[in-house]
Amino acid sequence: MAITLAEEIMLLSLDDESGSAKQRQAAGWAVAGGILLELVLAERVSVAGKHLELVDTAPTGDALLDGRTALIESWMAGRGKRRVTAWLTKDQSKAVTAALESLCRRGVVVEEQHKALGVFPIRRYPEADGAVERELRERLRAVVLDGVEPDTRTAGLIALIHSAKLHRLAFPDGDRKQVVSRMKEIAAGQWAAESVRAALRDMQAAMVAATVITFAAAGS
Repeated sequence: MAITLAEEIMLLSLDDESGSAKQRQAAGWAVAGGILLELVLAERVSVAGKHLELVDTAPTGDALLDGRTALIESWMAGRGKRRVTAWLTKDQSKAVTAALESLCRRGVVVEEQHKALGVFPIRRYPEADGAVERELRERLRAVVLDGVEPDTRTAGLIALIHSAKLHRLAFPDGDRKQVVSRMKEIAAGQWAAESVRAALRDMQAAMVAATVITFAAAGS
């Protein structure tokens, strides 16, 4: 299987040289959402309204997605449905780690460990194979800036980037107004079956709700 939506978002967030993640919290929500959207596209998970349902546990052939399917199955604990916000809140930080590990396995990035002040361990993930990110950015540029019609996965990726407000990660030097306008248009378009687009809208709403809850808890 090609690199997943979650890995693409993670790759966009990593500084190529230092390997540190930019906008890590927002990227975390988008990475978790990307895994869910990938599972929706693979018909392993159903998202409707505020609820998530596991509909098929058959392997997809991708270790990242299959690992998340197993975790969702365990988390469901035999229940038919659970809240999307609950899963995204639980998974957003862990999904980042899982996506980074997957990128390492693919040889796209390498893990480097350092110690801050000689004590605190810090992990960085500098790029090992720049071809993957170059292809990704060229594909996004063709769709967002040059008007090329996106395929389903690229449109889904753009919708996730737009919902998480990660426009600057994808286009650090682009005209923000133009980029946001085009991404908004693509996200609202007929890029997939209505059931998939509805699932993404519900996931976006859940990500917003979960983010609000997280910040409220942090400030209390």
